[in-house]
Amino acid sequence: MKQNKQPSLAIQIFIALVLAIFAGLLLGFAGLSGFAASYIKPFGTIFLNLVKFIVVPIVLFSIMSGIISMKDIRKVGSIGLKTIVYYLCTTAFAITFGLIGGSLFHGLFPVVATTDLTYEAAEATPFMSTLVNIFPSNFIAPMAEANMLQVIVMALLLGFSIILVGGEDAERVTAGVNSLNNVFMKAMELILKLSPIGVFCLLAPVIAENGAAIIGSLAMVLLCAYLCYFIHAVVVYSLAVKTLGGISPVTFFKGMLPAIMFAFSSASSVGTLPINLECTEKLGASKEVASFVLPLGATINMDGTAIYQGVCAIFIAACYGISLTFPQMLTIVLTATLASIGTAGVPGAGMVMLAMVLTSVGLPVDGIALVAGVDRIFDMGRTVVNITGDASCTVIVSNMEAKK
Repeated sequence: MKQNKQPSLAIQIFIALVLAIFAGLLLGFAGLSGFAASYIKPFGTIFLNLVKFIVVPIVLFSIMSGIISMKDIRKVGSIGLKTIVYYLCTTAFAITFGLIGGSLFHGLFPVVATTDLTYEAAEATPFMSTLVNIFPSNFIAPMAEANMLQVIVMALLLGFSIILVGGEDAERVTAGVNSLNNVFMKAMELILKLSPIGVFCLLAPVIAENGAAIIGSLAMVLLCAYLCYFIHAVVVYSLAVKTLGGISPVTFFKGMLPAIMFAFSSASSVGTLPINLECTEKLGASKEVASFVLPLGATINMDGTAIYQGVCAIFIAACYGISLTFPQMLTIVLTATLASIGTAGVPGAGMVMLAMVLTSVGLPVDGIALVAGVDRIFDMGRTVVNITGDASCTVIVSNMEAKK
């Protein structure tokens, strides 16, 4: 008996996007945009509430789990330190590229003034207040208020504390943290299965209210994101492997081609790991360094996703008719850089991380619906950047250790 193969989640979301566009246009022509807002959008809001609910525990426990697993860094000493510093620096560069690219394209993004997409920009917070507000003064408040930067700081402090305590106490807590992390990951998986319904119910009312104007803008966002992906890979990774890795950028990218092609088609950093190991070893990286740096990169290095956050944050802000202030952009850089340590490997990580970034600067999470339908196209490009960044770090650290 033939079994019907269910289409992947990405295909389901794309179908939902197309259906939402058609349904929205029909409802708009029929003058039923009010009906869409009253009876279709609430189901989208339910989906968003579930995403908001899961974001805090996912961030808290995945970062703690990631930090605890880094106890091996003490054994490998300088390799671990160089790897972490490189990953965090390139992620900060990536999110900055994304924000700059988004800002340059800002004028080409639409301003959508409707009852569904309205937002009043809060007053700009002074930089020092932003700095102070990163650190929590209460254990429960950051989680209750979904203050992402404070949740990340909590996770970092607790994660390192568990490592330093050591012994049986640490082992018991580690087992508990890992178990909770697995439970919330599974909950995230279940929630993301509702993505097609959520996307349809959020996007159809927007299309009904705005017509086709919003649709063409998605092509502009994709162009902006892919330009930033390309510039970051060519500029940052080429300079890094040339100056620190002692290898020609042409040789590097040529050697990485099999992994790049697989990453683009599969959109999976973890799935690309075996090919990435093979490619970096052929490029001259030592097996010991590659076997440590690449899996760690699959966990904490998300340059492509960071670019995506920057571009989408600017795009969504533009859709609400506002411009992000410098302190808000700085908050996005900090949130995306620190969050990259824990959200890699989560199914739909880009969407979860984008929810965090939007929340951190007070933008409505509803804006995710505008880009969710083409998330797979974003994902293919950002996965290529992610795995190329992992490989560049492997080549560089291996070269530096060899020189020692």
